[in-house]
Amino acid sequence: MTTLTTTGNSSRRAELAAFLRSRRERITPEQAGLAPGLRRRTPGLRREEVAQLAGVGVTWYTWLEQGRPINASAQVLGAVAQTLRLDQAERQHLYRLADVADAAAGAGPAGSACEQVPADVQGIIDGLVPLPASVMNERYDLLGWNEAYAVLWPGVVGAQPGERNILWQNFTYPDCCHPYVTRHDQLARLVAQFRSNYGRHVGEPAWTGFISSLQAVSPHFARLWEEHDVASPVTYLKVFRHPAYPRLVMTSTSLGVLAVPCTRIVVYTPADEETRTAISKLLAGEGTDAEYPCAPAHRRRRAELAAAGRGPGLDPGLG
Repeated sequence: MTTLTTTGNSSRRAELAAFLRSRRERITPEQAGLAPGLRRRTPGLRREEVAQLAGVGVTWYTWLEQGRPINASAQVLGAVAQTLRLDQAERQHLYRLADVADAAAGAGPAGSACEQVPADVQGIIDGLVPLPASVMNERYDLLGWNEAYAVLWPGVVGAQPGERNILWQNFTYPDCCHPYVTRHDQLARLVAQFRSNYGRHVGEPAWTGFISSLQAVSPHFARLWEEHDVASPVTYLKVFRHPAYPRLVMTSTSLGVLAVPCTRIVVYTPADEETRTAISKLLAGEGTDAEYPCAPAHRRRRAELAAAGRGPGLDPGLG
């Protein structure tokens, strides 16, 4: 059993409180096998209902959801997780936020970071060409890439180092030239994965500052962040577009780099012959100079911001 105060981190307790509340509010009484009742002032289950279904004291659960310093065991948290119908990623997120050592084992050192890609790792992704591949950390900072990745997303690799972040780039791209075709589904999944990573870095200035900045420039990110959804990286199809090739379907696969903690290699495998051919043509230089019709307007806007002394990543209307 562990005590939430062992972390000494009020930010972690606040994150735990918000997460539990968001999960409780999404479950209807009918889903939990309870009568709906006549008057319910809050959505979802009441705190006392969660406590009853999980077999814990009402006061204990109330204090847990309020982020108070109380004792919590993996067994009791497991009962709460089952009641709230948490999936595996959400359950692990709950344990990390509650600082339960047994459940959080193997999560990696909190606060660790990787700024550079070792030469041997760079050599691996270079050897994957013509498959686009990149290396990123848990905060989605883009640390390395190969030639195929660069020809597909030149705007990302060409961004300033402080803005070379997958979340930042995706949430500050305007719709007119956004690289995702199915961006609403993809961005929700991306934020859920980022939220899961954040559980290992709650309260760290590099993370909280980044989140605050992105919330300020992107209302879309702010809305998704408040939903408290969490997910683990999985292999799935992504549909992109390029000015010269409007539909590129690829399977995204994440591979952990054990030699470099908190980083992973992401490989994109073409899902059809059309996509495979498009990547080959881009690598040969065909279409690399293509641009969207909106590109001149974005260049003018960048020039205006530069003249005003503002950074390019601070305007959500830039591509």
